[in-house]
Amino acid sequence: MTGEAAAPHHDPVVEVRGGVACLRLPADGPPLDGEQAAVDVVGEAYGPDARVVVVPVERLPADFFVLRSGVAGAVAQKFVQYGLRLVVLGDPAVLGPTAGPVADWVREADRGRDLAFVADEAELDRRLGPASAG
Repeated sequence: MTGEAAAPHHDPVVEVRGGVACLRLPADGPPLDGEQAAVDVVGEAYGPDARVVVVPVERLPADFFVLRSGVAGAVAQKFVQYGLRLVVLGDPAVLGPTAGPVADWVREADRGRDLAFVADEAELDRRLGPASAG
């Protein structure tokens, strides 16, 4: 049937990168803009037993990096609560200024295990490599 070949672009894909099952969201689709959106993605990750969710920065709402909005905290907390690592792929500057407290927060998040920001595919592979898995 021809309809099967034309899958919607907003379907997530499961990839194994660095030995880790990752649910990868496409750039187009609903924004990851709060707790319910995060829970929906968590549900999608549990089916294929993904341990990492890779979200293109384009899927984040503009206020994700406005820390006082609470969006980033609410989203990140849901992933932590369900034992999933959240990786944001791409340059956060596309959503607005990332200096000052935002830059500090991104740097601090990158030091932890629950949330990471990676610039590109190569950095994603480095971060998910065997030495960082587990």
